[in-house]
Amino acid sequence: KTKYSKLIFRKSDTVPEELHQMVQESFLTLREHNCFFQDLVRIKGKDFLTPVSRILIGNAGCTYRYLNTRLFTVPWPTEGHDIKYCSPQIHDACKALMRLNDYLHIEAVKALQRQNSFETKEIKDTTVIDREQSFATSLTEQGSVSKDQSSVCVPEDDRSLKNRTSYNLTLLNYMDPLQMLYLKQEPYFGMGNMAVSWHHDENLVERSTVAVYSYSCEDSEAQESNKQELEGRDPAVWHVGLKVAWDIETPGLAVPLHQGDIYLMLDDLNMTHQHCVLAGLSPRFSSTHRVADSSRGTLEYILGQCEVALQNLQTDPDSMALSLKSLEAAVVKQVEEIHNEVEFEWLRQFWFQGKRYLKCSDWWLKPMAKLEEFWRKMEIMTSLVLSEVRKEQRIEEQRNETISCFLLLLKERQKLRKEWTAR
Repeated sequence: KTKYSKLIFRKSDTVPEELHQMVQESFLTLREHNCFFQDLVRIKGKDFLTPVSRILIGNAGCTYRYLNTRLFTVPWPTEGHDIKYCSPQIHDACKALMRLNDYLHIEAVKALQRQNSFETKEIKDTTVIDREQSFATSLTEQGSVSKDQSSVCVPEDDRSLKNRTSYNLTLLNYMDPLQMLYLKQEPYFGMGNMAVSWHHDENLVERSTVAVYSYSCEDSEAQESNKQELEGRDPAVWHVGLKVAWDIETPGLAVPLHQGDIYLMLDDLNMTHQHCVLAGLSPRFSSTHRVADSSRGTLEYILGQCEVALQNLQTDPDSMALSLKSLEAAVVKQVEEIHNEVEFEWLRQFWFQGKRYLKCSDWWLKPMAKLEEFWRKMEIMTSLVLSEVRKEQRIEEQRNETISCFLLLLKERQKLRKEWTAR
């Protein structure tokens, strides 16, 4: 109640049956169309294939970055976007997950409102008890205590709640544990096989809620195991594990997950705690809805960055020759940083993952073609900087300043290109 109060669990019978049916059919449809992929992620300079297969579905133009890998959303069908799907079944699957997203948003808002009202009541009750027990306390001190406590629990406005629960994407996971040759053992509490190790979810809006819908394809073997009396957790059943971050003294928590169960990680739980997924015996899907930090992760953002960079490129109206407007170190630095961002955070990340997205929709092909066009212009801009700094009539001090910042970014580009080639 104290250490895990921000974990909210909902049994499957609290969710509308129609929604269960739509969502579970969508999982199976996406699996049939081979839309789940293992990601190659980078941890401490080494590449690993994830044991879990994934697909990202969400707002058009949104991305999600974790462990140095950027995933690109298969857009769900929203008004104002021309989205073509590879089949009507994939369209229906994405639509069902958007319905689930809307439902979980409403549930998360309700849960946060309940939590806020409970905390407000608790603080008021504590204040009353404190006053009854401290007649000797001066009025001034009492006033300062009340003021401090009321500042802890200012009622949140609707906008703040909405911002922290307006999920812009869901990361879908699929894993069949019987197909895995080896799964790591949970190291601290002896919880058994882990499908996903202890972690915090990355790249999220601060204090945003994470909502998870779990669907394990339970078979007779798993159900049989449930009937037995076992010490600890039932190894046939999937669980979510939680622990206080960097604390192995406080007991860990393992919550069983059955078909259609939901859990919410409210407020700052994802920051203060770590969670893992403990494998059962049957295959399992999950839909993990997040408020991804989109400050640097949307198509709109990176196109805006390209426009900023290309403002330094001009075309002679007569000869059509290209030249740079400014060779100031700060301008060159900004352009070359954007150049690197476009190449390594977008183009290489997208094409490195092959044509996986084409199994669902071709939505990203046009934006990527546009980014490649901008990247080619930035390559020309790099060449123009090189030819300009070679000219001897440039003022020595300005020339040296431009060269020093320019070289750092070129070296970084060279290093990253070698890394990507090796991968």
